[in-house]
Amino acid sequence: MNRSTIQQVIANFTSIEQAFEHFEIEFDSKFINEYRVPLMKRFNGNLILAKPDDWFSARRALKNAYCKIQRGRLDPHTRSACRGCTTCQRR
Repeated sequence: MNRSTIQQVIANFTSIEQAFEHFEIEFDSKFINEYRVPLMKRFNGNLILAKPDDWFSARRALKNAYCKIQRGRLDPHTRSACRGCTTCQRR
């Protein structure tokens, strides 16, 4: 997939759940319902900052957005992982 193709695919999503399903990322529907707007803003911001070249870079942008929102909810003094990004999954 080239850059224009992946951008067209992302533009055709009508909900954030479609993006998670397309990029094969597991998600919590209650979390999505509660944080839909900040998650979409963060995902779109990540796409603007680093234009996705392929499926993997677009997937990374979505996982990083999911992780950032989850980490923002956690206690900063604990070492708990959000399970949203590869870095947190390795902990």
